[in-house]
Amino acid sequence: MSDRSPRIVLSDSPAGPQALLLGRWGAAELGQRSQWRALSAQLRDNTAPAGGWDLRGLDWLDHVGAQLLWDHWGQAWPGRLELTDPQRAMLERVGAFTAPPPPAEPWRLADQADHLGVLVLHGLDHARHVVQLIGQLALDLLRLVRAPHRAPWRDMSGHVYRMGATALPITALVGFLIGVVLAYLMSLQLRQYGAESFIVNILGISLIRELGPMLAAILVAGRSGSSITAQIGVMRVTEELDAMRVMGIPHGFRLVMPRTLALALAMPLISVWTTLAALAGGMLAADVSMGISPAYFVEALPAAVKIGNLGLATAKSVVFGALIALIGCHWGLRVKPNTQSLGEGTTASVVTSITMVIIVDALFAVAFKNIGI
Repeated sequence: MSDRSPRIVLSDSPAGPQALLLGRWGAAELGQRSQWRALSAQLRDNTAPAGGWDLRGLDWLDHVGAQLLWDHWGQAWPGRLELTDPQRAMLERVGAFTAPPPPAEPWRLADQADHLGVLVLHGLDHARHVVQLIGQLALDLLRLVRAPHRAPWRDMSGHVYRMGATALPITALVGFLIGVVLAYLMSLQLRQYGAESFIVNILGISLIRELGPMLAAILVAGRSGSSITAQIGVMRVTEELDAMRVMGIPHGFRLVMPRTLALALAMPLISVWTTLAALAGGMLAADVSMGISPAYFVEALPAAVKIGNLGLATAKSVVFGALIALIGCHWGLRVKPNTQSLGEGTTASVVTSITMVIIVDALFAVAFKNIGI
């Protein structure tokens, strides 16, 4: 420790131990993390020395050091204090401009009920906006049927490519790894009972009916759902949405409907692709860990998994895709013209999409528990 570093030394006095302050107590020294931690520890150890405080040995004291001392003293003058006139003036100035902390607000049941009511109304407002989006989407679909030549087909094809084709590598990789992990973990349990052949049934039902579509939807929600919200949110920040409204271009027909139809079309394909990759990973792991050949796996899979499961998975994927697109558009349209709101809206879009995918998947599992089995 250098001689100019801020520190506290205890010295003897007739009244008892006295805290002697040495070094430079300024912003440059206290801005260093190591010295700040060391000095804070010394202040905690010297809460109220019997001999008081002696500041006359300080080489430098500015408002930062004075504020630190004033807060440590509880924003009041200690009983025993020795200092110079400039140091006293500095501390008096700091004490005059230091505002006391606001008192803690007492807990009130009425305030909590009011806060809960605000949250409920906020949620109802979001639900109302989503219902409006769904209603407007239905009207836009009727307009599409009546005048298909005026539909934004180029936008739809572009969204299908960006949301579907470009998502195939990552979904295949994740699906393959999930299949490998599931097959390996189940092989450890099935081998104990001599039921190795049932891994085809377990992998087929779990991946084709549940995990494949839900895993693909979660990946798309994090990848494409956030992209939808960010695109529309940037249009809000750059005032493109206002320009579209001035020119009479409906947001629903040119922004919401193309993305919803594109993702509803691409989602079943992504789901089947992810499921096939997961089955390939499970087939490979079953062959390595349990000796079940790929030929037997392919032969036993149609008998283990009925065709109804594939139809249910495809139907769920269509709902997942439309839901993710609607939620992404909803949060994008509600972004305020600032960057902070854009980030918050994108985060909320991903969280809401993943949550709704899991909830809707659970509802499908309960409603169609006897389909295909």
